[in-house]
Amino acid sequence: MNANAMARSGRLGAERAARGSVTEGAARAGLAARGAIYLLVGVLALQVAFGDTSRQADRGGALETLAGKPFGVVLLWALGVGLVGMAVWRLSEAAFGSAGRDGRKARKRLQAAARCVFYAGVAYSVLSFAVGPHSGGGSSDKQSRDVTAKAMGLPAGQWLVAAVAAGVVVAGVWIAVQAVRRKFHDDLKLGKMSPWSRRLVDITGVGGGVARGLVFIAAGAFAVRAAVDYRPDRAKGMDDTLRSFAHTPLGPWLLACVAAGLLLFGLFSIALARWRRV
Repeated sequence: MNANAMARSGRLGAERAARGSVTEGAARAGLAARGAIYLLVGVLALQVAFGDTSRQADRGGALETLAGKPFGVVLLWALGVGLVGMAVWRLSEAAFGSAGRDGRKARKRLQAAARCVFYAGVAYSVLSFAVGPHSGGGSSDKQSRDVTAKAMGLPAGQWLVAAVAAGVVVAGVWIAVQAVRRKFHDDLKLGKMSPWSRRLVDITGVGGGVARGLVFIAAGAFAVRAAVDYRPDRAKGMDDTLRSFAHTPLGPWLLACVAAGLLLFGLFSIALARWRRV
């Protein structure tokens, strides 16, 4: 067997491993972990909407909530390991392509690589929190302000922040539009789903996707304003972004609706763990 044949055989073996049962299990564990986080954030946001302003409605608040439960540390470790699985799955998609007709296209692989980096960071923060509650959580609002301030200190930093923030707004619009169009059907095992399951996924996917898109749009808009005004303190993390919905003319009811949407997205992620093609 020559070197080219050996390399081809090794590449095929790596691709089969990436698409095997271990990676599939990692993907499904990661989707379930993501769903759990959104469920917790949704519950916390509902509590804020109904008057419990002491709650921190973001990932840090969700981790603190879990840590206070019986077997909380075990739950945190399970969540962190699940998110590591999500990062590994996205890495395999970046390297070998994802399921579906367009899975091997460069655009899809770049998206998978970006998601791998994002979920690796989230997994690190969760596992750090599991090791020591003061080492991995923290307010998303403070983190957003700190990152914005550092970015603005770079050459052309104001324009960089504005460009990234505008990209977040565009991503939010894209997330909401794709949800309304039910593009998630492309990734589902529709043939194995009952009519009731499809209705459940449609309701949670559309409602959850629109709510998630609104949060992205609002957070991006605040960051754009921070860049234009050169005021890093005006950037907002998830907690402050969610609270801002309560300061609109619709008041806490808009926040309650968005919080319900985040709950739906959490359920949708858990449904994906069952029916998504990997």
